[in-house]
Amino acid sequence: MAQAFKLPDLGEGLTEGEVARWLVAEGQAVREDDPLVEISTDKATVEIPSPYEGTVLRILVAEGEIAPVGAELVIIGAPGESIPPSTERKPSTSLLQGAGAVADSDPVGRVQATPVVRRVAAELGVELASIAGTGPGGRITEDDVRAGAAIGAPKEGRREKLRGVRRVAAEHMARVQREVPAVTWVEECDFEDVPMAQLVATTVLACARTLAEFPELNARLDGDEIVYLDRYDIGVAVQTDHGLVVPVVRGADSKAVERIHGELEGLAARARAGTLEPDEVRNSTFTITSAGKLAGLFQTPLINHPEVAILSIGRIAPRAVVRDDEIVVHKTGAIAISFDHRVVDGARAAEFGLAVIARLESGELQSA
Repeated sequence: MAQAFKLPDLGEGLTEGEVARWLVAEGQAVREDDPLVEISTDKATVEIPSPYEGTVLRILVAEGEIAPVGAELVIIGAPGESIPPSTERKPSTSLLQGAGAVADSDPVGRVQATPVVRRVAAELGVELASIAGTGPGGRITEDDVRAGAAIGAPKEGRREKLRGVRRVAAEHMARVQREVPAVTWVEECDFEDVPMAQLVATTVLACARTLAEFPELNARLDGDEIVYLDRYDIGVAVQTDHGLVVPVVRGADSKAVERIHGELEGLAARARAGTLEPDEVRNSTFTITSAGKLAGLFQTPLINHPEVAILSIGRIAPRAVVRDDEIVVHKTGAIAISFDHRVVDGARAAEFGLAVIARLESGELQSA
């Protein structure tokens, strides 16, 4: 009997996933636990095995499409078995519905639009009869007309659908911009005593230890409550060919720099290969980002929601600085901290940043 495989609940409160890649084709025989499909979420790309043995009768959700948890993705059954009508693909709707598309509520089939909307349609060369109105009673709005004009206009350049990690990142960053009142604090840091090969690992440890003294930066805003976390799981942004990924170093406050460095190398390699496990990109409490030589003087990084703060490292280079009333050349760069002003006061963010810098400049972490 044909069985529909539904998108499972992948945990962490996720409500949907994108079909990144089908690992089978229609008509292909599969065994139980054979690789079936790759699903991208806002945390990672997960390979899901087939729960059934049989033949792939119908793929219901195409690559690049987003499905909610519980949606039927594929039908598996016996070769030639009929597919239940309820699981057939449903055609997608379009803003342009054809020349006869007018509001059902209009008793004489007349297009419903205000004079202003009619004038905009004339200026843009849009036939009102070809637009499905989204206003009250099927009335055509100015937005409907402009959307119709955009659909009908010639398209320039090579186009590529926003997919996978990049789509999730775009949605995530847009949400942060909408919801979080962020402020960025910047200060110079002397990295002369920090080995550049272990720069990020050293900064991870400096942040983890300093967060213990500034709990409001290692927190969450949950409704009208601030949740202070007693773990120090530091996310580190890694650039990949498919977009930015943030794997996590667990319990960073209790690890030596060498161990953190080794873990980061493994996490970064798996991130670029697309083989990170879901647990390796979940539940960070604070994030660090650095673009190395491409970083620029400093950045105003976007907070990795639902965290309340993020630290970025600017470009480090030899610069003339004053030390003990003498001009010397030291490796110098900027530390920038963006923070959620609903949870973190500016003075506390500055104190945290200065404490991190003090640890980096002291050289104490190399022997920790």
